[in-house]
Amino acid sequence: MTNQSSERHLDTVVIGGGQAGLAVGYHLARQNRAFVILDAESRVGDVWRNRWDSLRLFTPARYDGLPGMPFSAPGGYFPTKDEMADYLEAYAARFDLPVRPGVRVDALTREEGRYLLTSGNDRLEADHVVVATGAYQNPKVPAFAFELDSEIVQLHSSEYHNPDQLQEGGVLVVGAGNSGAEIAVEQAATRRTYLSGRDTGRVPLGLGRRGVWWLLHNVLTVDTRLGRRLRNSSLGHGAPLIRLKPKDVVAAGVERVPRVTGVRNGKLVLEDGRVPDVANVVWCTGFAPDFRWIELPVFREDGYPVHYRGVVEREPGLYFVGLLFLYSLTSSLVDGVGRDGEYVAEHIAARFPTRPARWRGDHLPMDAELKA
Repeated sequence: MTNQSSERHLDTVVIGGGQAGLAVGYHLARQNRAFVILDAESRVGDVWRNRWDSLRLFTPARYDGLPGMPFSAPGGYFPTKDEMADYLEAYAARFDLPVRPGVRVDALTREEGRYLLTSGNDRLEADHVVVATGAYQNPKVPAFAFELDSEIVQLHSSEYHNPDQLQEGGVLVVGAGNSGAEIAVEQAATRRTYLSGRDTGRVPLGLGRRGVWWLLHNVLTVDTRLGRRLRNSSLGHGAPLIRLKPKDVVAAGVERVPRVTGVRNGKLVLEDGRVPDVANVVWCTGFAPDFRWIELPVFREDGYPVHYRGVVEREPGLYFVGLLFLYSLTSSLVDGVGRDGEYVAEHIAARFPTRPARWRGDHLPMDAELKA
């Protein structure tokens, strides 16, 4: 940060440099627009690098590419988190996308018809803002988690990296979606492991099943009754399993148990009244949106923005990309986010004709100044 404030104006600012933000950037660059991608991480792909050590993508490589650059691996291969991170970094470099790392936006407001973004003492004005900060924002745990015995180790999935973080003894993984199932299988190799939560079902994205992807991508959308029902279910519960099958979880030695309902004498209680004897709990209970830094009246009571396909009608020029079920079940998956990014970029183009990109990343002083 510099001691003096700075202020610049751009056609479009994208907040978030993960797969959603890069996909939007790809389409904006094809329009030759003046834009910047601001990312709070120090390096493109760090959101993936910082997740648990053994994580592999839930979808195979054939579904892990962004627009214009397929993921370079056999179609049925499940990339590691670091391979995905390196792919995103290579993607930004290949298309010369103007990513500015280490920039955390503190506030987004609107003044005199333009959006104002602040980061420390620095300010940016923009005609369009695309919020692409993703679905993993504010870790959720139930309120009764704080009643657990202090000797029980508790971690949210966002804090979990490997089994060495846990103490000796059994573990209860709470939440049976993709993250919960994957972490439970890893734990079961060395300790007694319970997986709590309802069966979330499974999406069979096996080898050669393009028809299934087409269904998820084009039929299970907010434009269909079935899609809207699935969206409401997905936002409130864990998403269906993709890489693992339910039988894989059981075969690994994981014991499936009912959902957790509360705490008794410092220990978690299951819906059937049982109290698992465990020394560790891993909360795979998802994330809540955290858009408190957006000072605009565009949110529902539950914190989610009101939009259609990422377009916020009540605030012209404001967009969201990368949210769970933004348009379809695939919206938060790598291969699905490209369509949402294209839709938003086309909406921007229709709103304002393409302007000459006087800046493509070399002259905005935020290189040194806009640091979070």
